[in-house]
Amino acid sequence: MLKQQTKQRLWIAVYFILIFAPLLILLLAPRPAGRTFWRELSVALGFAGLSLMGLQFIPTARLPLLSEVFPLDTLYDFHHKLSIAAFVFSLAHPVILFIQNPYTLRLLNIFTAPWRARAAVVGTVLLILLIVTSVKRLSLRISYETWRWLHDGFSVAIMALILYHIFNVNYYTSVPLQRGLWIVLGCVWAAMILYIRVIKPWQLLNRPYRVVEVIQERGQTWSLVLEPVGHPGVPFRAGQVAWLSVGHSPFSIEEHPFSYASSDQHPERLVFAIKELGDFTSTIGNIAPGTVAYVDGPYGTFDLDHHPQGNYVFIAGGIGCAPIMGMLRTLADRKDARQLQFFYGSWAWDDIIFREELEALQEQLNLEVIHVLEQPPEDWEGESGYITKDVLQRHLGCDYRNCIYFICGPLPMIELVERSLEELAVSRKDMYEVSRKRAFELTRKRIFSENYKMA
Repeated sequence: MLKQQTKQRLWIAVYFILIFAPLLILLLAPRPAGRTFWRELSVALGFAGLSLMGLQFIPTARLPLLSEVFPLDTLYDFHHKLSIAAFVFSLAHPVILFIQNPYTLRLLNIFTAPWRARAAVVGTVLLILLIVTSVKRLSLRISYETWRWLHDGFSVAIMALILYHIFNVNYYTSVPLQRGLWIVLGCVWAAMILYIRVIKPWQLLNRPYRVVEVIQERGQTWSLVLEPVGHPGVPFRAGQVAWLSVGHSPFSIEEHPFSYASSDQHPERLVFAIKELGDFTSTIGNIAPGTVAYVDGPYGTFDLDHHPQGNYVFIAGGIGCAPIMGMLRTLADRKDARQLQFFYGSWAWDDIIFREELEALQEQLNLEVIHVLEQPPEDWEGESGYITKDVLQRHLGCDYRNCIYFICGPLPMIELVERSLEELAVSRKDMYEVSRKRAFELTRKRIFSENYKMA
């Protein structure tokens, strides 16, 4: 764990050094004479915004060296928050400039302004469109695939336009060190785009899979079973996630993230549990055996081998059981004898995904499954409602403070469970979670998440 934390701190330090390097050069290098404080502040914020924007390509590139260190949810949350910061800094640059010197408002006229100013204006408009379409995608009814094309196109155009702007303004990039830094940063951004859109798809093209089975499960869920074609399969760790491209080229932008639900002892047979929630997932049952698929993975740190010590407690809601099933199947194949508990929240008895297999796994493993139903049948004698502190307290073993907790489900469920565990004196460092927030936002049972917020 210490090694993992050291790597995290190192990468965070490198990331922020790259972000603030232009500002350090701005402070230390010679600057043009006669520049006011507010003008200098405007430039500093502009540099910070640009470096932040450009480096946003890194968290979303799914680089193995980063995904082995940071949870994917953390990387994407980091990306979203820093994107907003980049937007604020970038917008502050012209606003401060206009307030400090209203005469510069004439630069907004793209018909008469110099080309460097036109590039900045168009880049800023595209940045606003990128933020609006990202934050309001669902309310604007923009499909995920269309949004991906817009997001990628806007991002590349913005970076190109703003780099053109700063190099042609040339007040600060005339300093060789500053100019060299922006050239290096531009090359890094271009390399990330090349990796995401060319190198990685090419690697996947040489590592195809094919669909061998599509199995209907309970709870509007399907198990998509894949086997490698012409290769032995890519090793993964139980609990990790992969992006699937089914029925089209990996160069296509259509890809969807799913957790491995199969045992990591058998990379030659992959299983992904997929619930009918959106446009793509609602068609899973129609996929024909033999369809070519590509698997971009594995990614993430939500896995058994990152946390090998102690007894395990699994807590999941709905399709959040997918990575947990991969872990349980792996433990069964390993003939693991440790004590296991699985708190599983479902809508109703008939909606419990993998219900029969969970019963069988209780015979193979030292496993206790505690079902918690939102809408239990009349003769139900088990737990009902939500996975609360009281439910956990009634069933957790006497040594529960020394267990490792894997939690997967909608964000409100995760927050409630973690708060409940803390009240039971379980340390945060023993809790590992992955959110299924996006999936549950799309499901028809939206009340599930809302009720968890009030529990």
